[in-house]
Amino acid sequence: MAKNQPREFIQNLPKIYGLYTGGFILFIIVMAILEQLGAGANVIGILFVAFTVVIYAAIGYLSRTMQVDAYYVAGREVPPVFNGMATAADWMSGASFVALAGGIYFGGHGYLAFVVGWTGGYVLVNSLLAPYLRKFGCYTVPDFIGTRYGGNLPRFVAVIILFVASFTYVTAQINASGTIASRALHIPFEVGVWFGLLGILLCSMLGGMRAVTWTQVAQYIVLIIAYVVPVIWMSNVQGFGIIPHFSYGDAVQRIAELETQLGVGTAATESPPFGGVRILTTLHNDPGGGAMASWKFITLAICMMTGTASLPHILMRYFTTPSVVAARKSVSWSLLFIFLLYFTAPALATLSKLQVLDPTLATSIIGKSIADVQSLEWIQNWTSVGFLAVVDSCPVALVDGVCNGEPDGILQINEFFMRPDIVVLATPEIAGLPYVISGLVAAGGMAAAMSTADGLLLAIANALSHDLYYKIIDPSADTRKRLVVARVLLIGIGILAALVASLRLTGILGAVAWAFDFAASGLFFPLVLGVWWKRANRQGALAGMILGFLAGSFYLYLVRFAGMDPWLGIDHLRFAIIGMPVSLVAMVVVSLATEPPSKEVQDMVEEVRDPTGRAILSSDH
Repeated sequence: MAKNQPREFIQNLPKIYGLYTGGFILFIIVMAILEQLGAGANVIGILFVAFTVVIYAAIGYLSRTMQVDAYYVAGREVPPVFNGMATAADWMSGASFVALAGGIYFGGHGYLAFVVGWTGGYVLVNSLLAPYLRKFGCYTVPDFIGTRYGGNLPRFVAVIILFVASFTYVTAQINASGTIASRALHIPFEVGVWFGLLGILLCSMLGGMRAVTWTQVAQYIVLIIAYVVPVIWMSNVQGFGIIPHFSYGDAVQRIAELETQLGVGTAATESPPFGGVRILTTLHNDPGGGAMASWKFITLAICMMTGTASLPHILMRYFTTPSVVAARKSVSWSLLFIFLLYFTAPALATLSKLQVLDPTLATSIIGKSIADVQSLEWIQNWTSVGFLAVVDSCPVALVDGVCNGEPDGILQINEFFMRPDIVVLATPEIAGLPYVISGLVAAGGMAAAMSTADGLLLAIANALSHDLYYKIIDPSADTRKRLVVARVLLIGIGILAALVASLRLTGILGAVAWAFDFAASGLFFPLVLGVWWKRANRQGALAGMILGFLAGSFYLYLVRFAGMDPWLGIDHLRFAIIGMPVSLVAMVVVSLATEPPSKEVQDMVEEVRDPTGRAILSSDH
């Protein structure tokens, strides 16, 4: 252990992060004092984002290393509690922090399938994969695939699937960081994505997994404070108490009444500007209704659960613990830390929506003069960066869906357009909270997006450098060369992801769902059966990975880009429901139709299931 991190450092982690938390709270207090003394919102927003990014970069620099074990798996010395925090930060991405509450805000309770799936996926991780992959002793997910099934071809196919899934995911995180930076720093979104990328690379490039781990612990502390504080504040102001998680049912009922009065679901005569979304659906009832709504909820949850158990950047986190037992404990801590945010997201969406709709609250805007609404500072701020629009397009009366008469100058429900991705970020301003809370939320959102992007970029770069370059192209490469290649790849992939993110091909939540579906379609059954079915062989794994991934990807193309109507409600967010059965059937049929693995491989699988003893692979393989 001494060759990686001093033992004293590991023992002092509670004190170190306790001091860090206290220092961050002190910084918030200083920002609040500055606001009272007249400091502008722009100054506070810039200070929040800049201060936190500088702290993360400093941790990344101090954790720099040229040791393979430290770079790839943090020296396998991360205690379970802190690995749980790092995993939670890795997991609570821009989608969780920035976009999830927005999805619930606009789409209703059907979006809770994301919460159920993402959280429930950790049950699969804990019971089926994490302890056994830790016992295996691999550096990356393709490392396990390549060693378990034998040969470079399975390893190469796993690298491709990992790249597609993780790259899709990382573009969503850079999208989120660009959204936050564009608002906090008052710069165009296309510039904001590059600012976000710079912060991400500073955290991960020099220290690899070691740097990312200790940075993610710091980022979790920031993001959970930033997410919970506005909800508690709004709840207290609206009369739901300081712990709204159990008491916001009355708010849901109030929203249901207001939506009926305001005509939620009424069509507008113009298309949403910039692809924005109107408040068309309700929090309390899925407009699809019935069996189809239940089916769509269940299938989305299944895709998110199996995707969780297949995503390489999450599974990699459990390679960093000291032992198999620690890996299992780490999953439990991960669930606790993730629960704190996910349990809060529906309350945030509900209370934020009430702020906009309820005429008894000073912050409501529906039914007020459009001129007055457009003069509000938060409306102007978000409109100026292209994330919100108010369009006086139609009076209340509609005839056959066509506007009847001249615009009336009053804001109707169908004239307010907003990107779902900004609901969390805009909530403090919507609720009229001090701007220091907006700065705090921006810092939290940046922490969430950066922490996940760090893990994803590292997963891609490590797979390419270790599994493709070292294992296939140049097995004789020395440590220095391997790590130089990993860092160059990290930068190159980050730049490519920022370019793609700047195109805004889909929303944050949509891109994340695709990533989960890609991973589940190609990797879920080869990973699970690799641990639990000794008869699974190389040919079966190749068939399962290739056919499952291609089937899911082709279905995505058909329903998203070729205009095909979804089968049985399986839309582009759920294409793993097509890919996974193909993967399973192909893997089982081909494995049974070909020669079984060698006795040596089958004995290795048996040993992997034993939580005691040494790891299967050596520390530097």
